[in-house]
Amino acid sequence: MNTEIRQERPEDYRRTEEVTREAFWNQFMPGCVEHYLLHVMRDSSAFVPELDLVAVEDGTLAGHAAAVKGTIRGDDGRVRQVLTLGPISVLPEYQGRGIGGRLLAAVKERAAEMGFPALLLCGDPAYYSRHGFVPAEQFGIRTADGMYMAALQACELREGALKGAAGRYFEDSVYEISGEEAEAFDRTFPPKEKLAGVKMQKRFEELAAMVREGENSKNN
Repeated sequence: MNTEIRQERPEDYRRTEEVTREAFWNQFMPGCVEHYLLHVMRDSSAFVPELDLVAVEDGTLAGHAAAVKGTIRGDDGRVRQVLTLGPISVLPEYQGRGIGGRLLAAVKERAAEMGFPALLLCGDPAYYSRHGFVPAEQFGIRTADGMYMAALQACELREGALKGAAGRYFEDSVYEISGEEAEAFDRTFPPKEKLAGVKMQKRFEELAAMVREGENSKNN
């Protein structure tokens, strides 16, 4: 297979939204909202166009990854800029071919060249641990509400980049999307059946429950 990783173009927008919809449909909830998130995040001031990448395999746009600027508000009072990765998606029929890994590698390489210190995301450690991510808790990094969360993963883009970065991690507000607006946007696509109780949804629920209060939460 011949896979090309390149920057997304305006003419790709609808196709990448379709890919994202197919990849996330019924994964974390009945239906999905990630295609709408992608649609609106391109207009965010935190969006990083250079890291808006697609994977084209044998002429088919089969995968996509995007990143947005985020921050860690350190316990030491310092604010560090990092990147939030996601959504990252691969068409179901193209999964298992390493496309997601190649997209991740390309994002990491380009982000490092741009001087970003680290990538963070919420995802399944069983997958992302294979691509250089470790629990953010290892660096003392907590969620915005001061919790250690198993799904919160971090990847340093240079050695020691997160040393001393213990604190609260804040995603950009673009991730706070309206469910009603997402539903209205989804109606511009062909109808798909929404299912509840699928295996990945149960895994997501398990990960979401794996949280505990951070040591510094009461003091920060």
